[in-house]
Amino acid sequence: MLGFIILPLSLLATTSTQKNLMSLNIKIIRKDFPVLGKKINGKPIIYFDNACMSLKPIQVIRAMDDYYLNYTGCHGRSAHRFGRQTTEMYNRTRQKIREFINAQKDGEIIFTKNTTEAINLVARGLQLKQGDIVLLSEIEHNSNLIIWQLLKRQAGIEYKIIRLNDDLTFDLNQLAANLTDKVKLVSLAHTSNISGVTFPAKQIIALAHKFNALVMLDGTQSIPHRRIDVQDLEADFFVFSIHKMLGPTGVGVLYGKEKLLKNMPQFIVGGETLIDSTYESYTPAHLPEKFEAGLQDYAGVIGAAKAIEYLKNLGTENILLQENKLNTIISEGLLKIAGIRILGPQDPHLRGSMINFYAEGINPLDLAMVLDESANIMVRAGKHCGHAWYNSRHLDGSVRASLYFYNTQEEAETFVKNVNTAVNFLNK
Repeated sequence: MLGFIILPLSLLATTSTQKNLMSLNIKIIRKDFPVLGKKINGKPIIYFDNACMSLKPIQVIRAMDDYYLNYTGCHGRSAHRFGRQTTEMYNRTRQKIREFINAQKDGEIIFTKNTTEAINLVARGLQLKQGDIVLLSEIEHNSNLIIWQLLKRQAGIEYKIIRLNDDLTFDLNQLAANLTDKVKLVSLAHTSNISGVTFPAKQIIALAHKFNALVMLDGTQSIPHRRIDVQDLEADFFVFSIHKMLGPTGVGVLYGKEKLLKNMPQFIVGGETLIDSTYESYTPAHLPEKFEAGLQDYAGVIGAAKAIEYLKNLGTENILLQENKLNTIISEGLLKIAGIRILGPQDPHLRGSMINFYAEGINPLDLAMVLDESANIMVRAGKHCGHAWYNSRHLDGSVRASLYFYNTQEEAETFVKNVNTAVNFLNK
């Protein structure tokens, strides 16, 4: 079986300005990502759509290939060698994820298809009643808005929107003003996919718990970039998708405190979710299988383990250091271009890996297409699954450049240059 390639110390170089931090050797690291060697029309690609989908290192790809080539099997019920090896690797990934986010028990880690499914599982499983209130921020992803609209119509659940500060940072006073005994859940993005701002989760959770409200954090945009410790945060639920953190598509994770998951009814039932059945009844499985219906994406889960190993070897501090450097270059450059407006705080360090902006008078889709066609620069354009917020601001959308550790200073400078050229072209 192919093993994970440990990054040697030659990939890292100490910096003189950051004590105890390392500067990543991006040139060498990029060799782990085959697609970064791709050229279109003789030009290299610049991939700045990492908030939607991160690229995959060869270690992840090989681990998934290894499963399909050498031991394709099912988890749990197959007694043969392939089944036993699949079960071992599947369970090992769960353990790695538990360690990665510092959960207490492996059974608190539930595999889902993605964050959206995980949020739906919690929303349905909590069995909130008519008049119960869920608090959301005004900048939530559709995955954490539409389910509550649906449950309002179906079950009379109420949801309220917490307003943010003008720069899209979180206002704890607004949260405090909306917390009452009727609030049963506070459900928020940990890091916004629109602004890049990371909300003060620990303070939010402590405040919500004073009113006996549970807290669910959508960690999709935070866990690829920063250290997550669910016990330190005291999060009740933490959900994320593997495809944004170097892993394959089709694998998501729900972390929930054991006592909460035990009390939640099953969302989807069938194969693997039960111990035994008759024609009249069945005995539900214990955690975590209780919520993992049917055959899982075993290759994807096995690939997820390699993605987590890769991120652990890099270190989240080093990832943030690289992203902040690139964000500063891009933000300073864009603000020199007439008509450019950056969403969120002006300080790039508060926006992490994201630069979400629009050019006055220019359709964001047109700008993104020009960047792609002229320079192979891949960004995202539109309302970024946050339609409600954009519509409330009468904005037609924006262009989002989202960075990761394998992006380079040269790419950042090239991006600014080409945005300037594209804006001038589209303004003619």
